[in-house]
Amino acid sequence: MKRIARIPDFATYRRDLSGQTVGFVPTMGALHAGHAALLRQSVAENDVTVLSIYVNPTQFNNPNDLARYPDMVEDDAALAAGLGVDALFLPTYDDIYPDNFKYLVDETSFSHELCGEHRPGHFTGVLTVVMKLLNIVKPDRAYFGEKDFQQLTLIRGMVDAFFLDTEIVAGATVREADGLALSSRNLNLTECERRIAPQFNEVLREELADEAAVQALEQRGFKVDYIKTIDGRRFGAATLGAVRLIDNVAVKK
Repeated sequence: MKRIARIPDFATYRRDLSGQTVGFVPTMGALHAGHAALLRQSVAENDVTVLSIYVNPTQFNNPNDLARYPDMVEDDAALAAGLGVDALFLPTYDDIYPDNFKYLVDETSFSHELCGEHRPGHFTGVLTVVMKLLNIVKPDRAYFGEKDFQQLTLIRGMVDAFFLDTEIVAGATVREADGLALSSRNLNLTECERRIAPQFNEVLREELADEAAVQALEQRGFKVDYIKTIDGRRFGAATLGAVRLIDNVAVKK
């Protein structure tokens, strides 16, 4: 597995892949089984798979959240190599934002709902960095998990709006045996909080009105940002201790 840090070096590597299909999994590291599932899917469906690890500061509206984000690059690299990933792209802030984030990608509707309402600027940071990474890697397919369903929807919309020649492929949410959606943030849960956390998904799946689901979670110790059902899918975000959890489930219309 090649490790590439600089954009010009990656451009040289990419030119040598002419005629081969390229799959791409962009991440912020701290890889878990959900990321591994996306990487396996990419390896199976493409000639070459590229993994990027870049903790993107422009999508964090809370500096403490950014500071707590796990740094596990060497463990991540070993996992990726074992799964058959061909290249690991490790850019820096100066590589990704030579303009210091003066130019950005903004969506004016859905990005201001759900997580966007509670995390101002979050999706502007997400869409901007994904646009940059897609332009650098130039993948045939890029893989994103359904756990971040709002993010997935917005990225698909951006790719369509700007006529990007990349297929966005969705990977099903990977869960622990108790139903908790896998997330790098789960590493920050205390032992007690980890026992409570699966109730988040349990309540989302119950046949309750959204307001009743909020009350049920608050009674269990969660601080709820939102529970909202849109087009047959229930979205939720709630904080447990210092950790913000998100999830979504399909529901009967």
